[in-house]
Amino acid sequence: MADGNDNNKEGFRVPLLNNRYHENCPGCKVDQAKEMQQGVPLKHILTVWMITLCTTLPVCCLFPFLYFMVRDFGIAKEEADISSYAGYVGSSYMFSRSLSSIPWGMIADRYGRKYAIVIGIAAVVVFNTLFGLSTSFWMAVTTRFFLGILNGSLGPTKAYATEIFREEYQALGLSTVSAAWGMGLVLGPALGGYLAQPVEQYPHVFPKGSLFDKFPYFLPCFIISAFALIVLVACIWLPETLHNHKVTDESNEDAEALENEITGEKVQKDESLLLNWPLMSSIIIYCVFSLHDLAYTEVFSLWAVSPRWLGGLNYSTDNVGNVLSISGVSLLLYQILLYPFLEKVCGPVRLSHISAVISIPILQSHPFIALLSGFTMDLLITIVSILMLCLSQTIITGLFLLQNRAVEQHQRGAANGIAMTGMSLFKAFGPAGGGALLSWSEKRLDASFLPGPHVVFFVLNLVAALGVLMMFKPFLAEKKKTPSERLH
Repeated sequence: MADGNDNNKEGFRVPLLNNRYHENCPGCKVDQAKEMQQGVPLKHILTVWMITLCTTLPVCCLFPFLYFMVRDFGIAKEEADISSYAGYVGSSYMFSRSLSSIPWGMIADRYGRKYAIVIGIAAVVVFNTLFGLSTSFWMAVTTRFFLGILNGSLGPTKAYATEIFREEYQALGLSTVSAAWGMGLVLGPALGGYLAQPVEQYPHVFPKGSLFDKFPYFLPCFIISAFALIVLVACIWLPETLHNHKVTDESNEDAEALENEITGEKVQKDESLLLNWPLMSSIIIYCVFSLHDLAYTEVFSLWAVSPRWLGGLNYSTDNVGNVLSISGVSLLLYQILLYPFLEKVCGPVRLSHISAVISIPILQSHPFIALLSGFTMDLLITIVSILMLCLSQTIITGLFLLQNRAVEQHQRGAANGIAMTGMSLFKAFGPAGGGALLSWSEKRLDASFLPGPHVVFFVLNLVAALGVLMMFKPFLAEKKKTPSERLH
């Protein structure tokens, strides 16, 4: 009798598995391919890496030459006004991206991840090129604005990275997004610094009167756009992961009914994303740490080049670039080789807890390192920069995993759009707040409590501590596994 029951159950599961796939559905084809997949999916890792890098490079490649670009426009009446106008150009991208992230997520849920990704990369090709050819302040602002509003591919890319990998490799997929993002934030400014004004920097290669003499900031933008064009062509063969059939069709209803009969559980109806607390709690924490990370990035660069008498390191831009480059390469190795193993052992939440707690004393050690000199100071500041970058991306990647696991596939694009909107708004305050805080701290070098830069890193730690507290229950909630996830 027991054997008969087992056979019946087994008989039920066979059609249940068969009903999981629909003919002519690209998402079902991807799911079938994942079941037959063996080993680490290096092809998918490279795909996600290239797409994310295309999105990231234009974000910050302009920072090294933006001051000179605005100066050449001649819009600033005084030299002191240049930074203000440069801020408008820099913020136009992030502002417009905050307006379009949710719509692009909804488009990705309706028409597919590939559709949103391709349009985002195409926007990089067109508007990043036009930005390099800007001849006026308003042209620069307008091209950056349209670049941000049309380049909504990062959210869909995170959804895509969750769906293209098998469950055991999802952490690897999202860590690839984080690593590519971190590398883009390093490579972008490097390209902008090394390739801007090439006639002045490399007169033997780029003669006067050439195209790059008339448009001195075009070369780094052109290189990035050319790279984006190659990736755009490669996206022709990008497999779509979105299912084109309704989850409420007859076969799926029968399958869900069978699944409920087997497990004795009920399937919950879709709820509003704003009422999905596992999603919203992880997004709120993500916004807090995004603010912290960008403020730290701004403060670190300004503090490192500040003179020693102001509590800085007296570094040159080359010194800062060297530290960030080493940190970027270290992040790449960590995210690909070490993070997936740690996530599997500890889980995304516990690993984020540990990383956030460890980052607090490391962050507060920065002003003490400034008291040293020579090789010892250089070595220690490189080590703490690597640690801060890796710990930061560990937290962010863990939150990526929680966000994408908190919703079903048909809502994942919109969920990532909400996360991108919140992150963009919080990041808009990070650089301004960090710069103002550092400027204020340098005016209180003789204070008895937290003098000079000590107060800056203390305030950053308060933000980090807030994020740590929010990562515990009852604030942070994790989605419970569905019956189908338990069956597999």
